[in-house]
Amino acid sequence: MQAWISPDAAGVQTLRWETQSVPEPGPGEVRVRIHAASLNFPDLLIVQGKYQMRPPLPFVPGAEFSGTVETVGEGVRHLQAGARVAGFSGTGAFATHACISAALLVPLPDAFDLDMAAAFICTYATSQHALLDRGQLQAGETVLVLGAAGGVGSAAIQLAKAAGARVIAAASSPEKCRRCLDIGADHAIDLSSQDLRATLKELIGGRGPDLIYDPVGGELSEAAFRSIAWRGRHLVVGFAQGQIPALPLNLCLLKGASLIGVFWGEFAKREPQRNAAMMQQLVRLHLDGRIAPVIDQRFGMRELPAAFERMQSRQVTGKVLLLNDQ
Repeated sequence: MQAWISPDAAGVQTLRWETQSVPEPGPGEVRVRIHAASLNFPDLLIVQGKYQMRPPLPFVPGAEFSGTVETVGEGVRHLQAGARVAGFSGTGAFATHACISAALLVPLPDAFDLDMAAAFICTYATSQHALLDRGQLQAGETVLVLGAAGGVGSAAIQLAKAAGARVIAAASSPEKCRRCLDIGADHAIDLSSQDLRATLKELIGGRGPDLIYDPVGGELSEAAFRSIAWRGRHLVVGFAQGQIPALPLNLCLLKGASLIGVFWGEFAKREPQRNAAMMQQLVRLHLDGRIAPVIDQRFGMRELPAAFERMQSRQVTGKVLLLNDQ
């Protein structure tokens, strides 16, 4: 097998493509022949040593993937060789093979395309957990999605529309705004030329959005929160902008509003049965044609540095895929 190795978590520039022995699965594990993996922003932070989770060195980066089970370890009953699966494992995906805990894998029906599956779990699970579980989104409410052209943002647009919400997308360029409208947003705010608060007021008046989906952080968070509706909910999903905002808490008081943390990974660990039920619901929504990952660009697995460069350029709309030679 071959894999990308991070020897020191010092950045993309130290990653090495190496040949290794094919691993054997331990108890509770399966070996997956990886078809494709996708990039998520935490993948970049992990190889830079900046993420909250720091794996032991050296490690194979890459959290999200799809593929085919080759062999199963002791105690695995629900998966067999040949099963098509998708998984989110934290590390190990930027390789040709990986041994993964069977509990982290989602069995896929034959109709589920493996390219789509590699870009599916993280963004849709995060957004579904945020909007429906933590945010308690109701049909007819207005949702503001920040960073709307990215992976989780594009998933949030589709899931909010599937739940019957009105969706306002905020993105950083005219091209990204067009992509947001193409996948279902009712309105798009171009942050390169439009003021967020003023444009929200034009679109929905003084009431503001009922739910704010915020994977961005930075200065945008406070501007959005100042526009929130009475009893609105602001979902803290991440900090892609790089800066963790410090919001004046008096704004919560004045608006009767809530700041709500969203950590899908921890939810999946602590509440595995609810997470599994949610994943099956998402699979059904995809097979029904109501949600589908937006694929920005496909690279070969050996082209990981170029894929990371694409991500760092902040030009990505949707998800970047890495494909192994099949």
